[in-house]
Amino acid sequence: MNALPRRRFLNTLAASAAAGTGVGWAWAAQAADSKVKPGADAALIVVDVQNCFVTGGTLPVKDGEQVVPVINKIAPMFQNIVATQDWHTAGHASFASSYGGKKPFETTTLKYGQQVLWPDHCVQGTADAELHKDLKLPTAQLIIRKGYNKGVDSYSAFMEADRKSATGLAGYLKARGIKTVFVSGLATDFCVAWTAQDARKAGFNVYVIEDACRAIDLNGSLAAAWKAMDKAGCKRIQSADIA
Repeated sequence: MNALPRRRFLNTLAASAAAGTGVGWAWAAQAADSKVKPGADAALIVVDVQNCFVTGGTLPVKDGEQVVPVINKIAPMFQNIVATQDWHTAGHASFASSYGGKKPFETTTLKYGQQVLWPDHCVQGTADAELHKDLKLPTAQLIIRKGYNKGVDSYSAFMEADRKSATGLAGYLKARGIKTVFVSGLATDFCVAWTAQDARKAGFNVYVIEDACRAIDLNGSLAAAWKAMDKAGCKRIQSADIA
């Protein structure tokens, strides 16, 4: 709600209350009812909130650590939570250091298509790959580790970049009776976007919690990611929209 409609809403609320019409309170009740209430068939997916993607990490996303308090605030509203971790081998095919003369953020062609080359990050078993120490996920039941196949990158929590190798997350969620997923984490334009789109392909209702995500925005990647998510049928919400 932008400033002008908000001001009109408050003015109408005050005026109707003074007149004793009750219309203002009805509006307020309607606004409260419009919030999304996760039930037993919903799950929060927390994507890659790891040391490597926050300030001081090997591949920091600008303001990445700011998603932590937002996620912590909404986590108690969910009975089901899944976290993901990038979990690369040393010398992974997505690392620029694996190719002579290549620099981070350049590209190369792998057997499954074009691959962005990244700084070495989230190497298995290192502190860089650990979940952020302040992340609080009291009802988390599962951690999905991805990108552990040396020759294949994996942005999505559901499917590796070769678009053939499944992580097993879709089957797990369906076996648990999950129908709707709420996606949060890092980064909006890569792992979050791929996860959200693959969730839709797997048949889930999808909400992307915008203020619980941060982006890299590499050469217009953020705008392209939102366009793709919109086209796939993902719904964009704020954490305040969740009750």
